[in-house]
Amino acid sequence: MDLMRLRAADTTDFVQHAMARRAPYRDKTVTTHLRTFFQYLFARGVTATNLALSIPKTAQRWDARLPRHLSPVGVEAVLASVRGNPRHGARDYAMLLLMARLGLRAHEVIAIRLDDIDWRAGELLVRGKGELHDRVPISGEVGEVLSRYLRDERGPTTCREVFVSHRAPHRAFKDGQIVNAIIKDALAATGQKPVTPYVGSHVLRHSLATRLVNAGASLDEVRDVLRHRSRSSTMIYARLDIDGLRSVAQPWPVVGGVQ
Repeated sequence: MDLMRLRAADTTDFVQHAMARRAPYRDKTVTTHLRTFFQYLFARGVTATNLALSIPKTAQRWDARLPRHLSPVGVEAVLASVRGNPRHGARDYAMLLLMARLGLRAHEVIAIRLDDIDWRAGELLVRGKGELHDRVPISGEVGEVLSRYLRDERGPTTCREVFVSHRAPHRAFKDGQIVNAIIKDALAATGQKPVTPYVGSHVLRHSLATRLVNAGASLDEVRDVLRHRSRSSTMIYARLDIDGLRSVAQPWPVVGGVQ
């Protein structure tokens, strides 16, 4: 292919073709990768113009679906599955319990340092998104699990991160992919099939929010637990309150009157 002959119309036609597929993998991925690729080509002088500027935006409908979540029984099955691992079950169980009980994100879990745990106050410093820090209470269950991992399984290391690799020299994890892998294996081991092809570590965070909503918690309470900065981030869970939605549903107009 002669890349110098590419024009803006070619990129638009390709994006339309890719988005028209029956089951696109993740809509945003195609355009994001194309922009990065064309920026690279322009910087290297392979293309005469920066075609990244001509990549159209794609409509995103992530807000049209329900949050990916597991039932309370499914969450407990996942936790029990990782806890039974004889090699590093205590570590994996502690990591997943922090997400299932406190709603932490994967990158927040692996970022926890030894100094972030205030055992006397029963609090945990969470290094959240945008370099924002929050203090969240540690329940007795979470504190006991963390203590058991640190005491019995963590191993000797000078690393200040709480969660480290099982093999020596016991280093901290670079990103949250380790958590995604643990959850994926646990779902397979428990025979749970996700409702969508892509399920990451947020499934436990969503499951906690879903359980809170079903138990009668308000959206403000859910926002406080998940530490959302914007109320719009919490609004996706409003669709889970079926009884509440029924109370505000308007009658459906039909021929001959209201039904």
